[in-house]
Amino acid sequence: MAEALQLEVVTLERSVVHESVAEVQVPGRDGYLGILPGHTPLLTELGINALSYKQGAETIFIAVIGGLAEVLPDRVIVLADAAERADEIDVAAARADADRVRKLLVGPGDASTNWDELLVELARAEARIKAGTGAATGAAAGATAAAPAGVEA
Repeated sequence: MAEALQLEVVTLERSVVHESVAEVQVPGRDGYLGILPGHTPLLTELGINALSYKQGAETIFIAVIGGLAEVLPDRVIVLADAAERADEIDVAAARADADRVRKLLVGPGDASTNWDELLVELARAEARIKAGTGAATGAAAGATAAAPAGVEA
């Protein structure tokens, strides 16, 4: 069995990552998938959250916004709608975006308010914050943003 995986994260615009890694945590639509070398092949839809991978003792984060992931025993290919490496993320701007959207979500809204778009926008901001700050992934982080208290998704 292989001791490493080839991780490729690409969008329509660019290749974000092409690395040999020890493990990958992929934000699936319904939760995180932990991938190690030799994993059973699968194809999954991605959620909006932080993907992480390990190289030695270092854990590296990428904000992933939807798409697909193909897992093979020796390779993980992520075809993301959008993706940003942690070092590309302006965390202060992402926090400001999240705060702005939260205020809109708890407000009264009007007939033109698209609640679903606001929830996606909040999930994007939170994914960027998690990746940019190296926040822990997994069950505690969740695969998609939950609606703030008092707001139904």
